[in-house]
Formats: sequence, C-alpha cells, structure tokens
Amino acid sequence: MDIAFTVTLPVDTDSVPFVRGLTRQALDHLEIDGPVVDEIALALTEACANVVQHSGGHAHYEVGVAIDDRRCRITVWDDGKGLDPRAAPNTATGLDRAEGGTGLLLMQALVDRLDFRHDPDGRHRVTLEKLISGRPSLRLLDRD
Repeated sequence: MDIAFTVTLPVDTDSVPFVRGLTRQALDHLEIDGPVVDEIALALTEACANVVQHSGGHAHYEVGVAIDDRRCRITVWDDGKGLDPRAAPNTATGLDRAEGGTGLLLMQALVDRLDFRHDPDGRHRVTLEKLISGRPSLRLLDRD
C-alpha cells in the first residue's frame, strides 16, 4: 500500500507536532519499524522547525509525504528566504555549535538523501528521503 498526502500549514510552532503526528500515523499504519519512524519524525521536525524559525514572516508552508514499499519521501516547501546549506554554520566544520546549524547535520545523519532547491516559482524546497526497507536504521546496540 502507498500513502501520499500534502498539507498546507500555518507558519507557527503548533504546526510542527501536527504534521509530525500525521506522518507518524501513516508510517505506523504501514507497520514501518519504530526506530525508522522515529528517525523520519525527527528529520521532519527539524525541517519544519527551520521553516517556522526562518520563514521571514510568511503565513503558510506545505509538507508533502509520499510513502511506498521502499522509501518515505518528504518535501517541505516555503516562500521564505531559503537556505544555502553550504553557508549554514557548523555543517562543514562542526565548530561553534551553540550558534546553530546542528539541525542540518542531524537531518543528514537521519535520512538517506537530503536536498535543498530553489524552485522556479520562487519557493524553497527541502526533500528528505529515507529508505524504509532493505536497510537497518540507526538503532543503538543493546549490550546486555
């Protein structure tokens, strides 16, 4: 079974747990492993929190989720000022983490593909892609 949906959300902090919960429900319904669901939810949370924090006063953003047997692809669109991941603090050097930028590192660690684009229509797009079958998640090993 495939699940796909797109939601338009207000740029406010309450929208983040809403879309995270909606995505979790879809992944749980498809019986995706819990640790993989957690990783996807955390990456999505970071992407949406970036929009809320850096939107520049825009009223809405969109989140598209597409899940099939092999992968989960999430796209977040906004009309804000956008982000150049190469210019973001800490993504290359890991220095001065107190100044921000660790969210990009976190998203990169949690997903299999992370892509930033500036669309021709002026919107900014972040795409997160995570394989949900055929590869283990970042689970911690139990050492009992």
